Amino acid sequence: MSWTRYAAPQRFYPLAGKMIPWFAALALLLTAVGLYIGLLLAPTDHQQGESYRIIFVHVPAAWMSMVIYLAMAFWAAVGLIFNTRLASMLAVALAPTGAWMTFLALWTGALWGKPTWGTWWVWDARLTSELILLFLYIGFMSLHAAIDDERRADRAAAVLALVGVVNVPIIYFSVKWWNTLHQGASVSLTKAPSMAATMLAGMLVMALAFWMYSIAAALARTRVIILEREHNTRWARQLLGTA
Repeated sequence: MSWTRYAAPQRFYPLAGKMIPWFAALALLLTAVGLYIGLLLAPTDHQQGESYRIIFVHVPAAWMSMVIYLAMAFWAAVGLIFNTRLASMLAVALAPTGAWMTFLALWTGALWGKPTWGTWWVWDARLTSELILLFLYIGFMSLHAAIDDERRADRAAAVLALVGVVNVPIIYFSVKWWNTLHQGASVSLTKAPSMAATMLAGMLVMALAFWMYSIAAALARTRVIILEREHNTRWARQLLGTA
């Protein structure tokens, strides 16, 4: 059975409904485990004390803010190039979760920055580019909502999403390209992690929890968007009991 058959909103809708409880349950379980490791098992940092523990939320949120934007831009591009309705719906569904993750990363970063840097905010390269990412999410959603015709809205928002992709590598490499207050990456594919194994385990579990939550939220929002756009079709009217 080809997975391409689920490109039709009518077929994707029930599939998403079956997957949401699994991803939501995994998100809850992994969050509980990750917070237990991060808040109770991980040792106190010798430089930052207990304040460092906010990284178990801050770092996964920052990772997801970039990952979701890339996913949103990917599906927006698929919808733009191939005129695929479901792809555009997925892009629209991802945007609010991406905006929430970006806000969470900025907010927790401010909470961490006050005791560490002595200030809530600095116009640091990484912080500024992350703030721009939040504006890109808001701009994507606002532009889409401002255009009444759904297909025109999809195309216009897709162009904005693709232009904004250039900001993602700027966020990631900003600590290497410029003199920045923000510390470098603690986890790298090219060298050993600069943190205790327990800290790393807690961070990775929380990152996986954020993945599961983001997928569940996007699938749930996609189902709502499908019904909004397909409400005049026979299958949707039957589902809603308005046939």
